[in-house]
Amino acid sequence: MADAWGERMPRSVGLLQTVAISVGVTIGSGIFRVPATVAGQLQSPGPILVCWVLGGLVALCGALSIAELAGALPRSGGVFAYLLEAYGPLPAFLFGWTELVVIRAAALGATSTIFAEYLGYFRPLSAAQVRYVAAGAIAAIGAINYLGVRRAAGLQSAATALKYLVLMALGVLAFTARGGSLTHFTSAPGGSGLSVSLLATALIPVLWTYDGWADPASVAGEIRDPQRNLPRALIAGALCVMLVYLLVNVGFLYALAPSQMAGSPLIAATVAERVPLLGAAGAGVIAAAVVLAAFSGLNGSMLTGSRIFFAMADRGLFFRAAARVSPRFHSPSIAIALATVLGIAYVLENDFAQLADKFVLAIWPFYALGVAAVFVLRRTRPQMTRPYRVWGYPFVPLVFLVASVLMVGNALITDPRNTGITFLIIVAGIPVYWVRARLQRPRTP
Repeated sequence: MADAWGERMPRSVGLLQTVAISVGVTIGSGIFRVPATVAGQLQSPGPILVCWVLGGLVALCGALSIAELAGALPRSGGVFAYLLEAYGPLPAFLFGWTELVVIRAAALGATSTIFAEYLGYFRPLSAAQVRYVAAGAIAAIGAINYLGVRRAAGLQSAATALKYLVLMALGVLAFTARGGSLTHFTSAPGGSGLSVSLLATALIPVLWTYDGWADPASVAGEIRDPQRNLPRALIAGALCVMLVYLLVNVGFLYALAPSQMAGSPLIAATVAERVPLLGAAGAGVIAAAVVLAAFSGLNGSMLTGSRIFFAMADRGLFFRAAARVSPRFHSPSIAIALATVLGIAYVLENDFAQLADKFVLAIWPFYALGVAAVFVLRRTRPQMTRPYRVWGYPFVPLVFLVASVLMVGNALITDPRNTGITFLIIVAGIPVYWVRARLQRPRTP
């Protein structure tokens, strides 16, 4: 039986579990390598820290905005549901299409590949074995999610809590690193200042590390007291990630000068090796932390992504079979199986992690449309019940929209080929939508 919002799965996920989904999906492998990239681009402590603060504020503005929609429309699919309500079926279908052919499989494939690569620190793996282990990890996570959302959410809570504590500890211990100094926070004479163009370029990988702030909304159909818990979880998750990212980056900057950070692609391992408490075990600790981070991110990605496919089918925009709910485990079994198969198929391709990075930008136009839906629905459905309204409206959603436009525009300028391919894949969903609509149209006798 469907509930008041039309959802057919039990609402068994609590507030803390929803926060864990947000934090677990967001904190992946990026924080272990992106600080070096940002330091290489900006080369000065002030701009480096400003960039991480700006990235956190953009993500927070997005979470504050999406929280209004999540409280008003606690439906499975999250952004998919908001696009459907605000703009109709075509934009919603294009979001689901992009998730299906690019985003979700890319996320599962890239995360599982990183999981397997760092697992190889403890037992060396060949390139082929890395792919097989990654595929096995996706299959295992798919099986866990099939057994029910309570098991998957419980696993997510435990893994995320441990991952968060490890990352916090690394940030704190960085202040004890050999060679650390407060002088690293002072720009060298003649050093580079704050360049807006460089800052915009560096902000792209930073925003990628914050990506995941909207994912808990995809599980809205299974969250208890969603009008109260979901907005709180979205905002709390974004704040928790911002806090730990700033702590880690300040700690890294204390341990290493910006030039040293830029020359350390495995920056977390470099810092850990300088911490006396960790000593020679530092590299192993970091490898274990990345394995844990990737595992948690993989589970969160499966948990949230499968609900988008389920929502598409449940609302008549995808194969009806994908809307099946397991009568025993009360999980979207076919949608989970589909996400699992897609992730395995992608991860078995060579150089998948590099391929996945090229398509991360695909989600941002839909994030922008989702946040813009706050304005649209306030105009078209002013009487809609809104348990939470965006704090700082209209400034907060506008900040996110401006940042999204600048990010996409910068990508078009700096990497027109890959960005163009990404948008062509999105647009390719339009004829698919038309064909699907024609095939599903009832025939006249």
